[in-house]
Amino acid sequence: MYRIGIIGCGKIAQVRHIPQYQANGKTEITALYDINAERAEELAERLGAKAYGSVDELLSSGVDAVSVCTSNDTHAEIAVKALSKGINVLCEKPMAVHLEDAEKMVEAAKKHNKILFIGQNQRLNRTHMKAKELIERGEIGKVISFETVFGHAGPETWSIDPGKNTWFFDKKKAVMGAMADLGIHKIDLIRYLLNDRIKSVTAKVATLDKRGADGTLIAVDDNAFVIYEMESGAIGIMRASWTNYADEDNSTVIYGTEGVMHIFRDPEHSITVVKRNGERDYYDVEKIQTNDNQTSSGVIDAFVESLDAGKASISGEDVLESMKAVFAALRSAEEKKEEKV
Repeated sequence: MYRIGIIGCGKIAQVRHIPQYQANGKTEITALYDINAERAEELAERLGAKAYGSVDELLSSGVDAVSVCTSNDTHAEIAVKALSKGINVLCEKPMAVHLEDAEKMVEAAKKHNKILFIGQNQRLNRTHMKAKELIERGEIGKVISFETVFGHAGPETWSIDPGKNTWFFDKKKAVMGAMADLGIHKIDLIRYLLNDRIKSVTAKVATLDKRGADGTLIAVDDNAFVIYEMESGAIGIMRASWTNYADEDNSTVIYGTEGVMHIFRDPEHSITVVKRNGERDYYDVEKIQTNDNQTSSGVIDAFVESLDAGKASISGEDVLESMKAVFAALRSAEEKKEEKV
């Protein structure tokens, strides 16, 4: 049994990490920490675990691995500290808020020969796995372009402390907004689906509607619009939004020389492939997770399998390439020009 520590006991830990560890069969949650000590104590009592007063105390408790489920600005510091103590790490996205910090995380994992797994759960959705298989076997020919979207009504409805005071809107804690919260998922997904690298980006990020408790626009972006050029020559568009005040949109369309693949565009079919001759193929695989419809993300099982194998299936080193595209997009938006990745 792997002894697991949970660092950060908010919504993502309570809805995904903790129940999925409990269901895994190879793990035991033994330690918890949260800046809200009462929250950690209540969870610890319920789980038969121990709440600690600091991250350092938890990391010295004998855990084999930790889930880092804290605010964005603390991911790198906690992950590097854990890895340096010989503890494996599952870190929530975005893995870090500065490129240098993300690189330090990767270096620490290599130096101490430990797992650094990043929770990019869209790779683990069986529909996306099927889509990748179909693309690789040439069902739509050579990929020419793509459109990918992740939009919902905003994190203030998701946070463990819901409302306009959520840390997601706090520039110091979140640092980045929709671009890093949602955009990182779609950047990473496109790299995964196409088995391709992002060559350059042109981006516009903006705060269009979200307001904090004081009524002023929040200090992080609530929308991001990005054009990607891939090394293969394919060019596509990504939109990440916290102002999608209708059904959550987590769709992707891949345009190829022999047809078009629609992923999560049709509520009846998870994948629709429309061939050049008009033929249609439907694949009903797995629905996408939404904030309102929580299912197992597969992240915990994949992390535990990585612990068994001694190698991360979604490694910090791989996801670092996706983070480079996030930071390039933010530079592009600031400099108002195309940026190389």
